[in-house]
This record gives sequence, C-alpha cells and structure tokens, in this order.
Amino acid sequence: MDVATRERSFAQFLLRRSVLSEILMQQAQQVSHDTRDPLVRSLAKLGFVQETALADALAEFAELPRLHEPLALPDSLDPLSVEFLRHHAVVPLRFGAQEVVLAIGNPLDTTAIRGVEFATQRKARPLVATLSEIDLALSGLFDPASSAHSLGEDDALHSIESLRDLASDAPAIRLVQRLISLAVQRHASDIHVEPTDSAVKVRFRLDGVLQEIESFPPSYAGPVVSRIKVMAQLDIAERRLPQDGRLHITVNGKGIDFRVATSPTLHGESVVLRILDRQQVELDFKRLGFDSNLSKLMYSALQMPYGIILSTGPTGSGKTTTLYTALKELNRPDRKILTVEDPIEYRLDGINQTQVKPQIGYSFAAALRAFLRQDPDVLMVGEIRDRETAEVAIQAALTGHLLLSTLHTNTAAAAITRLLDMGIDDFLLTSTLNLVIGQRLVRRLCTACRRPYQPDEALLRRIAGSAEPANTILYQAVGCSVCGGIGYSGRTGILELLELSEPVRSSILARADANTIEKVATELGMRTMFRHGVELARQGETSVEEIMRVTRSSD
Repeated sequence: MDVATRERSFAQFLLRRSVLSEILMQQAQQVSHDTRDPLVRSLAKLGFVQETALADALAEFAELPRLHEPLALPDSLDPLSVEFLRHHAVVPLRFGAQEVVLAIGNPLDTTAIRGVEFATQRKARPLVATLSEIDLALSGLFDPASSAHSLGEDDALHSIESLRDLASDAPAIRLVQRLISLAVQRHASDIHVEPTDSAVKVRFRLDGVLQEIESFPPSYAGPVVSRIKVMAQLDIAERRLPQDGRLHITVNGKGIDFRVATSPTLHGESVVLRILDRQQVELDFKRLGFDSNLSKLMYSALQMPYGIILSTGPTGSGKTTTLYTALKELNRPDRKILTVEDPIEYRLDGINQTQVKPQIGYSFAAALRAFLRQDPDVLMVGEIRDRETAEVAIQAALTGHLLLSTLHTNTAAAAITRLLDMGIDDFLLTSTLNLVIGQRLVRRLCTACRRPYQPDEALLRRIAGSAEPANTILYQAVGCSVCGGIGYSGRTGILELLELSEPVRSSILARADANTIEKVATELGMRTMFRHGVELARQGETSVEEIMRVTRSSD
C-alpha cells in the first residue's frame, strides 16, 4: 500500500471516530496537496487535531506502540543523516545489536522505516511520537552552540530578518502550536512564557492557579517569543518596551481569540497569552454560583429601568463574566446596549462594543459621554477607575439609563466607601446605586477523589456562623488521575449581593465605614462571600482551605 492510499485510509479512520469534521478534513487534504506536505503534518500545522490526539490515532491506526517517555538522542546518529531524519520525522532512540528503536511522527510513511533498516542493517522497532517532539529533538535548539540565538547574545538577532527566520523555524512553530493546543485542551485561562538564566519556563493558569507545565533550554527564548510576536502582529525588533496584541487561530478545529502581552525582563521578553475561548465561558447565572435567592435579587436589579449595578472583586474573580451574563439577559431587539471595555474580552452579538484608546484621549469617561448621545438603554463600563468616570456613570444613571460596571474592592460594602473617597456625593450614590456584587472564584473539589472528614474544634470555631453542628462534615482535596493529581476540577463563584435598602442608604448618608455598612446589610439578611463559601464547603463543592485562600478571611 503506497503512502497516498494509507493517507486516504487514515483520513477515513479519523472521520469514523469523529476526530474532526469532513469539511476540516477536506481543507487539510487540500493544504497537503497544495504544499506537498504529508497529511499528518498538514493536520498538525493547521491545528485541526491536537498533536497528542493525532499521535494516539496514528499509533492505533498503524498498530504501533505510543511513545510516552521523553525523547533523548543517542551519542551518535551514524549512519543516519539529520536531513533524512528531519525529512521523514524519525528519531533513533537506541541502537541495539539486532534492532534500532525509533520514534516516528508519521508512521504512514513506511519509506522512513525501510530507509533506517537499510542504512543501519538492523530491524527497526518504531514507536509513535508527536511531530513537535521529533522536530525539537532534531533541532539545533538542543545544541549548546545554538545559544547564540538567545536574546541579547548575538548581533544577528538585532536583524529583523534574523528574528523572522527564528519565528518561521519549524520547531518554533510546532512548539508554540503544541503549547497553545495543550493549554486549550486543559482549559487554561493564561499561558506564561518566562525566560530565566537557566531555562524558559512555561506555566498555565488552571482554575485560577499557576502551574509549571514545561521548561526548555534558554535558546528557546528567541524563536518562541518571535513566533508569538509574529502571530500577534507585534514589532519583533522591539524588545525594550512592552507590547500588546491579539491573535485569532484555529485550535483543535475551533476558532479561539488570544490576547498577547510582552514585557522585557532581565533574561529576555516574558510573554503572557490570555485565552479568550468563548465556548468555555458559560453565560448563565446558575453556572456562576448564583443560587435561587441570589438569582432572584440579580434579576430584580436587572428589571430596574435605571440605576447602577456594580460587580466588585480583585482581578480574575469573574467580574467581567458576571457583567456579560447580565448583558445577555438584557439583550433584546427593543434595547440598545453599548459597552466600553479595556480590552474587549468577548464579542457579543447584538451589542455595540468599543475599546478605550487612552493614547488618543478616548477614555472610559470620554466614551460614556459619547454614548449618552447614542440614545442607549443599557450601558456597560469595563471599570470605574477614577472620579471622572464615576461622575459620568452617576450622570448616566440619573438620566434614565441602566449602567453596569466593575470596581476593584475586596467586598461589596467597600465599593461604596471607595466611590465616596473618589468624591461622589453620598446623596447621589444612594439615589443611583441599585446593587453591589462582591465575588470570588473558588476551585471545585474533584468528585472522583474528594475525601470527607470531621473538622476539629478550632476549625469549627473559625467557620462557625450562628450555629455550627458538632457533627459537621467537610471535604478535602486528594488528587487522582481524573483531576491530574490536583484534587480540584473547575471553578464556581462565591458571592455577596448588597441591596441598597433604606437602612443601608441611611448608613451611607451617615458616612459609615465599610465594616458598618456590611454589618447593617448582614443583619438584614445579606450572606457574605465567606459564609457562601462555607455552605459550599459543607456541600462538598469546595474546601475550607480554598475559601480561606480566596477570601483571606475567617468571616
């Protein structure tokens, strides 16, 4: 059976297993035909199939073992040439007296196996690896002499053409593609590429916590950073200043947006890619942690014809997702909704979204003023950062608009004192503010391995509310194969919703501090984030340790 026939059979094999759609397969076959690349390389290059999944499918199709150990080259490749190995995507792992163990990226190409057997006069024992692993093993990036490619170590790197050559190097392309595919597959929110003096470290933010995934030799820094900058249409020659950009690529058959930020460091440029996978964002209040009571309060506030709804919390607490979910609920043909954001995280159909541009004077406040002349019904401001924006937001609410925004404060009550500190008059605040949401995101315990336990008296006292039963059962993280040994899988929200009741308004007019306002609200029935978290811990949704981590509080 020739290579073309084997490729057609493998294509049908992938389609039968629904690894990708027939349309994507046709596109990959067309690219393979036009570029004369093997089908396997075209599939990997286009990102239609995640590389590890592609290697697994190839191993199954070719009835060969799958290689899971790190690739290590022998001391000598003789009599095989690097050119032959790279062209056919094979790597010799061990030379024995009678056989040679091979890592092969494209077992559909039986010419490679026969060529190795002929050259070495040994029987080949192939194991299937990913193309990226093979490309990188054969790349000069593993050669210490290639460290001239590191940032700041070779005059040639100052040439734009040299940087472009590095960015277009096949191993760099495959490495970046593999990291992006892996991050999307593991539902990471961010990819951090960080050069140090001894390695280039790659960390993913998984469920809000950074975890180191891989590390590479320092010589990877130049090619990898240049590749990312080319993809994001950044200036590859500018390494002294931070840069921001965006890119849209197809990963595993679906289009995903990325926000890219570079920053100079001591050992080169650090890069962070924020993954904006809209398909992973569920704009549903229940999914965000709103129970029936909280949902009722939220929907009631959204029915108000005017006023302000604020979502508060630190970076990464889910504020923007909450506002997007609110906008989804408000989005109707008879409403005009305008947003000003920095940056636009997700594109929402039927809503007019714009991004601030401070360099030309287009700030949140300037955008809001312009919006008020656009006959809007609902406005969303990405963040209230200063007095000017706060004053325009108040004015918008006073003139009959519903306005949603965020504020960086630790609690819902602290948002009120923050606005007062900005210089907003207390009577204007009590007239326009409808609801303040305080929120955090906590990791969910893995249901496959969580372990129940009975807390000791000291812990019970820390989490005690009005009354905590002595036989309270909590759960702790363990770690298993399902959750990757972490003990957690996914996240949910813990929230507090502060309504502007008359007693709360009276406290604001009396210039009470945040603690006093919160005390008044809790006496009227508001549940704090910490108490919400404790309820989830008792239900086995999360752990007390996780609640303590995100709230830094014992109530």
